Amino acid sequence: MGLVDWLGGLKPLEVKGSLRSRLLNDPYYRLRSLEELQLAAKLGVRLDVNQATVDDWLRLPGVSIHQARSLVSLSQSGVQFHCIEDIAAALSLPVQRLRPLAAILQFCYYDAESAGEVLTLNLNTASVEALTRVPAVDLFLARAIVQGRQQGKYHSLAELQQRLALPGALTAELMHYFRF
Repeated sequence: MGLVDWLGGLKPLEVKGSLRSRLLNDPYYRLRSLEELQLAAKLGVRLDVNQATVDDWLRLPGVSIHQARSLVSLSQSGVQFHCIEDIAAALSLPVQRLRPLAAILQFCYYDAESAGEVLTLNLNTASVEALTRVPAVDLFLARAIVQGRQQGKYHSLAELQQRLALPGALTAELMHYFRF
């Protein structure tokens, strides 16, 4: 019995379950359609565009080896992609062609001094000194964050904002640097 016959004998749910398993367990599985891309996105599969390898890019439908190598080369040379428009510009493609990929793409921000590491701190364990290294966090705010732990752990950015009465603009600046 051939693969097509075998798949034909399976119920759609079994085929979908098999695909789910491949998406979650095979880091080299190449997505073949927008349906598979949407399923991968629902399962939490993400591609950090600023840390992606050629193999990572090749998982996406419609991305060629040449395009993957170009994006990786740009990333390795210090170019950071901040949005889908940046990827489109780098590949000289219309944004509309890449929009379907947005469901799986993740645009993380990196500190130039940290050699490619995301500068994220756990607010429930970070020291005052570590907190002051985050842009927009002065000594006063760092101490307030540490003292605020006496009321219990921070569980979210919204909770941090409420407990310390932070303005929205400051909270927006901080959201890429903290984890809970």
